[in-house]
Amino acid sequence: MSTPLVVSFSGGSRGTWRITRMETVCGEGMPFAPRLRVEEGEGHLDGTAWVLRGVTSNLRYTTGAERVRLTAASPPLGRTAASRAALIPIRKSAKWWEMAQDQRREIFEEQSRHIAVGLEYVPAVARRLHHCRDLGEPFDFLTWFEYAPEDAPHFEHMVQRMRATEEWRYVEREIDVRLEREAPNGVAVQ
Repeated sequence: MSTPLVVSFSGGSRGTWRITRMETVCGEGMPFAPRLRVEEGEGHLDGTAWVLRGVTSNLRYTTGAERVRLTAASPPLGRTAASRAALIPIRKSAKWWEMAQDQRREIFEEQSRHIAVGLEYVPAVARRLHHCRDLGEPFDFLTWFEYAPEDAPHFEHMVQRMRATEEWRYVEREIDVRLEREAPNGVAVQ
C-alpha cells in the first residue's frame, strides 16, 4: 500500500472543476457551489460552501487477485482527455457497519459484484476511493471518477448498475456531483 494521502474537495467559488449538477440521491443534501477544488492536504474553508475530506487507504474488501487486476487495468487520474468527473460522497447505515467484515464483503462483491462491475468500465473511467468514516466527516466514502466526454454514457450505466445492487440498500446518504474541467481561459476542455 502506498502512503495514505489526505484529499480535500472544496465546493465554492474557485477551482479547476465547474460543477454542472448536484443531485441528492438520498438523505440530506448539500448547498450548491459553482466550482470544486481538489487538493492534497486539509483544504481551505475560505470562500467555500463545503469541504469534504478523505484519505486514500488500503482496499478493505479486495482480494489479492482483484487488487492485481484493478492495478493493471486502472488508468491514472489527471488524463488530459478526462475532462468530466463525478464526486459521489456516500454514507452507509449503522446496520452495514454492525456487520462483520466478511459479511460486508459477501454483500459487496459476491452479491453486488462491485469490483467486477467496476472493472468492466476501466480504463475508460479512472477512479479513486477516499475513506472518511474515521475522520469524523459526514460521509463514509468519497468516490472520485474521471472520464472523457465520450465515455459519459458508460459512466452513467456503471452508476445505474451499482445503485441497483444489494449493497446500495445500505446507503443512507448519497450526493451526486458532476463536473467539467475548464481550461485556464474558462472554456470547457473537450
